[in-house]
Amino acid sequence: MIESNDRLVRGASSYDEGVQQVANGSGDPEVGVTGGCAATLVDDLGWGLGMVFRAYVTAAQAAVADLPGGPRGYQVLAASAQGKVTSQLALAQHLAIDRTVMTYLLDDLERAGLVERRADPADRRARQVLVTETGTRRLVTLDAHLRAAEDHLLAPLREEERQAFRSQLRRLAVPHDVIDPIQNPCELANQVDASIPTPPPSTSGPASSQAKRGRDGCLSVAHRLR
Repeated sequence: MIESNDRLVRGASSYDEGVQQVANGSGDPEVGVTGGCAATLVDDLGWGLGMVFRAYVTAAQAAVADLPGGPRGYQVLAASAQGKVTSQLALAQHLAIDRTVMTYLLDDLERAGLVERRADPADRRARQVLVTETGTRRLVTLDAHLRAAEDHLLAPLREEERQAFRSQLRRLAVPHDVIDPIQNPCELANQVDASIPTPPPSTSGPASSQAKRGRDGCLSVAHRLR
């Protein structure tokens, strides 16, 4: 499979272009794109799930690009709005964010008027993170942008096909979540990302690229968990 993919993208300017050639049946005839290779790639479950996941992550990232902290900022805003995790330390632990990073992130969100920190009446050493009215309105707008991103992703499907796809996806996902539940949104995104052999952009190394996709994946999962 790896050897076939390497030969497949010969003459293509990028990995994505090579994959698109396979989907369109216009790749290198030397590898028999109209035969076994194309059928294997296009019908491969892992390839299909990976491509859809990556497209969703890209669209979700664009939806929150102007928010302080981007995807991480959305996670903090959404989790704080739920009110289940209120202290700054508990919020950092819940979202698997380094405490120092969380402090800087909250500084940015607070400067933007989206959250405010108050001393916890029950524990003066702890600080509560509360979403402001401005933050609540911003969260509503962001959720609308994320729904629009979903609509764009599902655009090739008719409405009844979208409903069927969501229903079937839930039927597959829920039993697995019962058997092996995730502890936080980032856990699932990182596990999925580790299984997708996507080449990193030339502007960044493999480690930083994979970490970025993992962080953005947390956004998409967090949105669905709200």
